Amino acid sequence: MSREGYTGFTRGEARATTASALRFSNLGPLGKVARLPWSIILLIVGVGLTGAAMLFSVGWDPVAQAPSPEEAGLWRDHLSRLAVGFVLMISLALLPLGLWARLAWPAYAAVIVLLVLVDFFGVMGGGAARWLKIGPIILQPSEPAKLAVTMALASYYQRAMPTSGQSPPLWVHGGALLIMLIPAALVFKQPNLSTALALAASGAMIIFFAGIAMRYVAGAIVIGLASVPAIYAFVLEPYQRERVDTLIAGITGEATNGLGESYQIEQAKIAIGAGGLSGRGYLQGIQSQQEYVPEQHTDFILTIIAEEFGFLGAVGLLAVFAFLFAWSLMVAARNKSWFGKLATIGATSTIAFFAIFNTGMVVGLLPVLGMPLPLISYGGTALITVMACFGLILSAHLHQDEKLSARGLF
Repeated sequence: MSREGYTGFTRGEARATTASALRFSNLGPLGKVARLPWSIILLIVGVGLTGAAMLFSVGWDPVAQAPSPEEAGLWRDHLSRLAVGFVLMISLALLPLGLWARLAWPAYAAVIVLLVLVDFFGVMGGGAARWLKIGPIILQPSEPAKLAVTMALASYYQRAMPTSGQSPPLWVHGGALLIMLIPAALVFKQPNLSTALALAASGAMIIFFAGIAMRYVAGAIVIGLASVPAIYAFVLEPYQRERVDTLIAGITGEATNGLGESYQIEQAKIAIGAGGLSGRGYLQGIQSQQEYVPEQHTDFILTIIAEEFGFLGAVGLLAVFAFLFAWSLMVAARNKSWFGKLATIGATSTIAFFAIFNTGMVVGLLPVLGMPLPLISYGGTALITVMACFGLILSAHLHQDEKLSARGLF
């Protein structure tokens, strides 16, 4: 069977798809823009605007009944970045998948270089060197690394997949694992455990959906669980071990130091509980307005939503995320190329990992590792990266019938 047959085409379907692709390729940019799923795009923008509203609440001074001078610019920065991200998302959505695939390896190489440069010239912030200062721009290379690794893995599998319709041999997955682990190790060294985990999680999802045998998956899970004690003792930094200890103590009900590592979680739970079913109302949150919750503009912004809009507001936001993820996975299922399928899965997994981990972290089910809530939390590079991921997903939707050749991808 040819590669064309392997990617899901019969000969009749191939002729029909080719004709459809030719008609689509004749569309100009405006024609392609018109064919974008604007209901999905407006939903993404709506979530981003929710983030701006919550950041305005963070900067609200309840005594003066006006924005506080120190935090008044948070929501404006978020809006300007959201506008830039929107233009980027639409521009990337118009790019054919073949161009995405050809750009994958240059992007991957550039990210590796930037991550190495961070090790030598990184700018300190929050106790770690994770940023590069390039003129007036401060860049966090670990953020674009998420998209670059996804593109590289999808391009790799597009070329490496066998033409017989069988699962790829184990060595193929070994190559993919190496592609994933190199940037993950560089990010972990910064140290940035949260992003390293995100890279590993999205890469693992791509490898899984590429068709690795379940016996290898089961073996990897067993090895991973068996290595947890060694990782805890010899790999994690002392402050990371302390956060794990705090998580375990909270789950088991042991006494914790309310002014130590458990302070954020305890204050977050108070804020969530204070919101009740329907919340206190916009700009009426006590925990948020009086800044009891640390990092409430980044990692713990969900507590503001829960306090001001209650259980219904927080669950409603998470339901919107779940809908976007389900739609993205349907885009992956409909794609006719391995690159389109796996790149969409990787981009979706990256965004979903942060949304799920951030929620688990805020409610005390996962350790505090510095996970932003996508499109909501304050942070320029993270927001632009999420919008770029959605741009790739929209491109896969718009060009789902595009057939890719293995040639020219390296």
